[in-house]
Amino acid sequence: MPPLQPREESWNSLHHSEASGDNADDDYSDVSMDDGVDKDSDRSNAGSPSFPTIGDVHRALHPLQATADRVGRQVEQFAENLDRLSVKKKKDARRDCSAVLPLINAYQKVSRETVEHLETMHAPEKRKQLSKRMRRTLRSSSGRTTPGPNGVDHGQEDGTMTSVDDLKYWEQEEQTWELLGLMLQAKYPAPASTKPQSKQGVDALRPKNLHIHHYSSEKDVWQSFLATNDQAWERRMVLKWLQDSANKSGQEIEQVVEELESGADRGSGLWAHSWLYSKEAIKGQKRLRSWPKALEPDSPGLNTSLLNVEKTQALITQLDPDAITRQVRSLEKQDQFFERAMWLACWEMTRRGKDWAYIREWCEQRVENWRAIAMHGDPPGIILHASGVVNWQSRALWRKTCALAAKEGGIDEYESAVYGVLSGYLPSVLHVSRSWDDHLFAHYNSYLLYSFDNYVKDNFADRVLNAMTDQHSSFNFSTFGGQREQSGIQLVEKLKHLDSTKNEARTPIKMLQGSLIAGTFDDFVFRHGARLAKSANADNRSKILAPMSEGILEHAVTADLRMTDHDLLRLITHVILIHQDLGFDFGTVDRRHAMENIIVAYIDYLGKAGKQQLLPLYAARLSPQRSITCLGRQLPSILDRGERQTFMRLMTQEGIDVPSVLSTQLIMIIADTPTPDSKSGPSFPNLRILEPANKDNVIPRQIHNNFIGDSVSGDQQDLIRGFEWYLLLDGHWRETMMVGTVIYKHLLRSHALAAARRLSQIVTFSTVSLNKTKSILGNSMDLNRNEESDDEDEDPHGISLGSNLRHGRSQQRRRSSSVRRVREERNLMLEQASTFRDLEHLFATLDAMEEWAALAKNGGRSVMHHDNESVVTEIDFGRQLDPRHSDRKWKNDVQEAYNRIERSVQPLLHNWLQGPNNGKATHPSLRSIPLTFQTDTEAVEFPQIRKACLPEVVLAYLRVLDSSSRILSRDLLIRAMDLAAVVAAENSDLGACFMAAGRMPELVDSFAFLGQSMIRADDMGPKGTKSKKKKNGETLSLWSVRASSP
Repeated sequence: MPPLQPREESWNSLHHSEASGDNADDDYSDVSMDDGVDKDSDRSNAGSPSFPTIGDVHRALHPLQATADRVGRQVEQFAENLDRLSVKKKKDARRDCSAVLPLINAYQKVSRETVEHLETMHAPEKRKQLSKRMRRTLRSSSGRTTPGPNGVDHGQEDGTMTSVDDLKYWEQEEQTWELLGLMLQAKYPAPASTKPQSKQGVDALRPKNLHIHHYSSEKDVWQSFLATNDQAWERRMVLKWLQDSANKSGQEIEQVVEELESGADRGSGLWAHSWLYSKEAIKGQKRLRSWPKALEPDSPGLNTSLLNVEKTQALITQLDPDAITRQVRSLEKQDQFFERAMWLACWEMTRRGKDWAYIREWCEQRVENWRAIAMHGDPPGIILHASGVVNWQSRALWRKTCALAAKEGGIDEYESAVYGVLSGYLPSVLHVSRSWDDHLFAHYNSYLLYSFDNYVKDNFADRVLNAMTDQHSSFNFSTFGGQREQSGIQLVEKLKHLDSTKNEARTPIKMLQGSLIAGTFDDFVFRHGARLAKSANADNRSKILAPMSEGILEHAVTADLRMTDHDLLRLITHVILIHQDLGFDFGTVDRRHAMENIIVAYIDYLGKAGKQQLLPLYAARLSPQRSITCLGRQLPSILDRGERQTFMRLMTQEGIDVPSVLSTQLIMIIADTPTPDSKSGPSFPNLRILEPANKDNVIPRQIHNNFIGDSVSGDQQDLIRGFEWYLLLDGHWRETMMVGTVIYKHLLRSHALAAARRLSQIVTFSTVSLNKTKSILGNSMDLNRNEESDDEDEDPHGISLGSNLRHGRSQQRRRSSSVRRVREERNLMLEQASTFRDLEHLFATLDAMEEWAALAKNGGRSVMHHDNESVVTEIDFGRQLDPRHSDRKWKNDVQEAYNRIERSVQPLLHNWLQGPNNGKATHPSLRSIPLTFQTDTEAVEFPQIRKACLPEVVLAYLRVLDSSSRILSRDLLIRAMDLAAVVAAENSDLGACFMAAGRMPELVDSFAFLGQSMIRADDMGPKGTKSKKKKNGETLSLWSVRASSP
């Protein structure tokens, strides 16, 4: 494994290159959200031919790459900040908000920068949408229509990757990070000695508890109230957050004013304000009557002459603010609209938390000073909760008077709502609340002011007017309007079922915000983790998230959270990780498992988006076994060797058990592809190399063309890729050999011969030994070669390490102690690898036989031209090769194929798979592997494999010998006789195998046919060849007899 890199170097390398390994100059090097201009757009090259680019290839490899490019910079910034905090947390044992506020501020900054970027493209469209909503609000009572454009702008240009919905989402995410910081400061306050690190938009610094006395100002009492009442302080911060959110995401006040002016049929400026149309009607009546003083409602004839334009309602006769309610008369429709618009603007200002100085200036500009004074309750110049001495009795009485005005109703519902905000009268504010935020604001504002009034009554009873406590007073009513005060949990749950808010309240981001406010974040992640698992398994069983009990979601209201909600998964995941840093208790094992579903889903998204380098960072925050399982699912998608090395290094840095990850991925892949089981348990199907026998059962049967096939499934390919990871794992020789053996057996049991052949070609024993021997023996070597080579040829120090470990050697030189140790270790390694090598030999033999059969078939049917006549030759096991066949290259290819068969088949003919000797696994993760992975079962499996494979392989080998003797040399038939001797030997394992398989008759018939071939060798073999005596005197001439013709 490559050496570990410093964290900073790793992040710098990530910033300078794509996680998928792209060059910095290709189309995928820019992972920002800068999609406003597409320099290489299809529109600009409509007339040019389109050619595949590197970017096209990566889009095919990573289906989510476009999404990753759009939000890649944010993903990496979130991960980088998390990584740096994690490093800090290893040395920081604090469990208060000061430890995580820097991270929250960093996340909020990323969100804010994204909002600012999206506003450059989608702000005009957002303003249009808000303008339409404002006009609908104004029309809801007045019945008037207002001018305005009806078109909708979908971004700067068609085809942009972002929309106004993205802008709205990122605004909500920024608000969520601000809310999280505030709530954590309330629940996990930092010690007083800790310097505040918050950069929140809302002032989260809690007031100090002051010494309150009889002459303390109301501001001091208010601060003392917040300092001593935890619930009030939390509600105050939620209120400020709601005000700040409305101020940031809502329509600008000036834009609201423009909408109002355009809808009130008047221009802009000082002269355009007040009740213009009603004032003109009053002036007209006074001119007609030559009336020198104010008109009175009971003046003669006014009820029939001073009417609105529609002649349906009597108009007011005077222009004071309460004339409408006092005289029970109306305004002209334009002035009604203006009055509603003014109160709507005042409602917007109070809802957004604008201070009284701003409201007063706004009203003064429109000659509406009286509204500002009515909204303050004190003489001008005195700011609400100012440090100056204010009569508490007048302040409390003013709030109660506002509540009474809100209760009795005014000219417009928004007037009542304004007074309701100032007094805490809940029903009037709820009447105009349209959104989830508005309802929450209405309740928390009312509860906070109610709690403060009770605090004053309890601590300063002598300062409360008797009229406010008299049961028969007009002030004796509840500001809750008959409702009971509700806790945060009750209120958030109520909004999920309220008709006007349930759709918004059930969106994921509002449910997240609600859980933070109500303190039910653990329940939120539990329910939504279960919901995520349910959606992931809706169509097919998910390999990423296992199904959970249906009872978890019974009667529970959850948002529709899916695996494709990538931004939400990122947001919720990082909120979870922040709670982890604070030591938050997520509950029981089942609840924690559901919570981790969200992190796992986000990790899966990162993997599909090509951000593999980020996966170990997040997986390390899971429980140990879950992190192993999660990463095991991601390994097959990483193909590049360099990326694999980096990934293993990152796993090691995060303290993740790498061998367990490697073995677990194979366990899961095998579990995903169950093999057909017999009634007695898993079995191995018989090989089918030879063509089926005909009805006469004529010998010989030819080797079936393409009997291995080429089909390799995705799961089988993942198994091969999974085993490739072991080449990068230092040491772990026994485990590697055992895992390779398990894969071979699984593929053999599944009859996946093509996949097994590919494994034997890609991850050969020689490749494994070359990669692993250096860390074990101190020198990289091919144990296959060392087993067969001379001493001096292989020992780099002049002392041979080679020996024939399989069959032993009669003589050995004296070795030094170190050389003997290496020799013993190598012998042990070969012993532990014996089963793996045996199975590799099997599939190498099958591959060589298929190649030989293809060559024989192609050569036998190749078209040869002689004198313009096509002659088709054929290798037939029962007839002589066409003498005109002179394709030397083909013959050489057949010779090479035969040599491959001979090399690979010999180990199968001598004690092949005679006993399990891999040894038991030493790594804990491998000891927990199912029984099919354990060497204890090999005593049962080996006879099954031998029975299923050896008879067919031996019979096919005999066919190869017979046919090759006709093409290459008649002496090859001698090998068949040698094989017959091996089978006939006492305690022959081959003979016992044929007897167990019930195929001994086929073997006898094959030997008999070969005997006939040996007798006719001179007639059937290549001309001009003569049998030579072998080392031990074997010669085919002994069989050179000619049978007389009948």
